[in-house]
Amino acid sequence: MKVNMGTTDRVIRLFLATLVFTILYLTTYLSETLAISAVLLGLACIITSILGFCPLYHTLRLKANRFYTPTKKFENDTRN
Repeated sequence: MKVNMGTTDRVIRLFLATLVFTILYLTTYLSETLAISAVLLGLACIITSILGFCPLYHTLRLKANRFYTPTKKFENDTRN
């Protein structure tokens, strides 16, 4: 698993997670479903920013890190 997120992206995700958890802490009138969704979103932001790897970026072959180069495997490639 290679790092595919840059420092700015990681900081923004940590900020968003902090914002989501702050809103959850200060707000008491959210529905249970919305609160659970917000917690899952916040946890996903924290985990991906700590690891530096975003599965969605990998799937879409996007990169926010200038040093990341996704590997592409070919069927007839005999090199190791």
